[in-house]
Amino acid sequence: MSDVQLSTTVTASLEDYLEAIFHIITEKQAAKPKDIAKRLKVSNSSVTGALKSLAEKDLVNYAPYDVVTLTPKGKAIAKDVIRRHEVLRDFFVNVLAVNEHDADEAACLMEHSIPKIILERFIQFAEFIEVCPRAGSKWVKGFSYYCDQGNTWDNCEKCISLTLEEVKQKRQGGQKKMITVRKLKDLKPGQRGKIVKVKAKGATNKRIVEMGITPGSVVEVERLAPLGDPIDVKVKGYHLSIRKEEAEEVEVELLP
Repeated sequence: MSDVQLSTTVTASLEDYLEAIFHIITEKQAAKPKDIAKRLKVSNSSVTGALKSLAEKDLVNYAPYDVVTLTPKGKAIAKDVIRRHEVLRDFFVNVLAVNEHDADEAACLMEHSIPKIILERFIQFAEFIEVCPRAGSKWVKGFSYYCDQGNTWDNCEKCISLTLEEVKQKRQGGQKKMITVRKLKDLKPGQRGKIVKVKAKGATNKRIVEMGITPGSVVEVERLAPLGDPIDVKVKGYHLSIRKEEAEEVEVELLP
């Protein structure tokens, strides 16, 4: 069953509960009804009703006075909702230059209804902006300036002049874009790169590709285990753990 099929079996309100339970378990290792009520700013009776409904759908394990856990099906839906939220929020912040607070609120409203095909296009467009030589971070910053300063011809003329001057200087200096290629295992938390090549063979290659780590995709290192293995990364909105020996086989072009 696909993520979309799973998520359509519950209401938006119940998806919020699953998302909240997932985050609480991640932070505290266990979720209690009172923690859920506090996080969602709802009454204890509302939480009780929601948990009973989720238990009937086999999405949570719930019993009075006990901790709440997610079933495999419930965890899958929670992860899908969180992915939708993060993809939308990141798109609003990184591409549309919306402030984080407004982006987060908008993502909360849209995460329950956006079709998967549209979500994937958001991801593809965001990656295109990051890696396209005619776009990139400067292009996004230019759009941010455009939004802040207003749509005037003077602003456009200034942008065009600066761009032409930059190109002229590079030609005169014989400068060429330097591409920094590194192994994924060498990236530090917070660094991002465009996947250039997956050198692994056989079963290892299959596992890496199935995780979405494919040439052209943008990968971000989120955190390293104490001994550097495994490595937590984010690809296409998914949070993944990849072994250091697997990251050794992935080459990336470092992004600014």
